[in-house]
Amino acid sequence: MDDVNVALVVPLQGPAGLFGPSAELCARLAVEEVNAEAGVLGRALRLTLVDGGAPPARVADQVGALVASGTVQAVTGWHISAVRQVLAPRVAGRVPYVYTALYEGGERSPGVFLTGETPERQLRPALRWLASELGVRRWTIVGDDYVWPRTSARAVRTFLDEQGATLCDEIYVRLGTQDFAEPLRRIDASGCDGVLMLLVGDDAVAFNRAFGAAGLEHLRFSPLMDENMLLATGAEGTRGLFAAAGYFETLPTEDGLDFGARYHRRFGPQAPTLNSMGESCYEGLRLLTELLSRSGGLDVRRMNAVSEGLGYDGPRGPVEVRDRHLRQKVFLAAADGLQFDVLHQLELDH
Repeated sequence: MDDVNVALVVPLQGPAGLFGPSAELCARLAVEEVNAEAGVLGRALRLTLVDGGAPPARVADQVGALVASGTVQAVTGWHISAVRQVLAPRVAGRVPYVYTALYEGGERSPGVFLTGETPERQLRPALRWLASELGVRRWTIVGDDYVWPRTSARAVRTFLDEQGATLCDEIYVRLGTQDFAEPLRRIDASGCDGVLMLLVGDDAVAFNRAFGAAGLEHLRFSPLMDENMLLATGAEGTRGLFAAAGYFETLPTEDGLDFGARYHRRFGPQAPTLNSMGESCYEGLRLLTELLSRSGGLDVRRMNAVSEGLGYDGPRGPVEVRDRHLRQKVFLAAADGLQFDVLHQLELDH
């Protein structure tokens, strides 16, 4: 039988480009493990790498052409929502598309399956914990100016109202911004206790460096912060920084530690830092494999029909598909120099 060829769409350039190396290697690890166990339905998995850091329309054109020609039979990967919004209509219903990034919620295109965290299950419980445990109730949002930050911020307003908390200011910058002097001035003047960062990759690194250099002492919280970004920021810029995710490299669970050991055994101690974005690409291919096995093939309608309640154990622990979204544990961590200290498993709303 023919191989199952999967387009792996991950950023190789732009603000999120620092996630690309670990994302590619984690995807390779997933494929190697599946193929070592006779593949899926007797077919081997193969990857076709696509640069998800290119302009969204260009990414959609490239992947659309791969699907139309029959070169790939599925799509997965971590890329920003601006890419997903253009790509999903091009492939929805034609091939399975497993989108692995955290995102703003609301995706309903047929054949699109989502493994990432959403605001209701990541931001809401994290903000609640930070209020109850650390007393942070006055927030300023700093975000990149595109769909994920803007839509997530609308949800945050609701969450803060529920908690009797206050949103002091909202600041948006162009994707790719490196100068944060004006946002820092507004943060200092806002009277907030905490800064909610909805910034991607290099933008968040530049913000954290500037924040540390300015000597500001507000607590910072980000739903998109990984070990690569800590390393790029430096210890001076990570004090008082919190993050929430379904996976951290330092997650002290048997499944998480085993995944890290397999990754470094395969790619060596000098491999790109393991992170939640990279692990998500492993998760995406694992979910695709489970969908193929349960449905008996690549028919998207059949996958939709059988996906509800599908569950398995992976690096994040036990997970389950509900309404084509992956239900999973979410953890809160604090930056400790150049790594994360996982503090708490958040209590999720069901």
